[in-house]
Amino acid sequence: MKFIGFYDYTVILTYLSLISGLLGMKLASVGKIELAVCCLAFCGVCDMFDGAVARTKKNRTEDEKSFGIQLDSLCDLVSFGVLPAVLLHNLGVDGVFGIIILIAYVLCALIRLAFFNVLETKRQQTEEGCVKYYRGLPVTSSSIIFPFFFLLSLVIGDRAMTVIYHVLPVLVAFLFIYDKPVPKLNVSALIRRKEEEKKTADAE
Repeated sequence: MKFIGFYDYTVILTYLSLISGLLGMKLASVGKIELAVCCLAFCGVCDMFDGAVARTKKNRTEDEKSFGIQLDSLCDLVSFGVLPAVLLHNLGVDGVFGIIILIAYVLCALIRLAFFNVLETKRQQTEEGCVKYYRGLPVTSSSIIFPFFFLLSLVIGDRAMTVIYHVLPVLVAFLFIYDKPVPKLNVSALIRRKEEEKKTADAE
């Protein structure tokens, strides 16, 4: 029996991110906002390490690499595009104006991810390793931005947060599609650097 796709450890974190995103939507829809925000943050953690995990597999085929790119972006649309929109809707971004804002946010996330796929597919044909700069704000930044402002809501009045929750997705959506280089935080490289520094210190 044969199935389409690729099934190995390199996609586990990506699937966990998708599951967390779907769970977060369900939790937000029943009013459990705190848990939904935790799901969004967990999606960010998964995305931070999924690329590094995938690159540990040697001799990946071009099909495997391309599959990983497409899979990651499709899951990111759910976790960092749709989930924040559902969260914001349940935090009071409603009505005609609010719905337009949320639709625009998801559309900009979609455009950003599709554009990234085009660039990354071309880049991997000529380069190894990971990209050093993004063009536009990566959608995964939502896993930091929205949880931060949710925590901020614990000390700021409801009226002010209502304004913030309407303005914030507009600003973030704009940054998704604004063509400006954004340095990438390379976690795996930082870990390797720390390990090398530790080995050097031990040798001395």
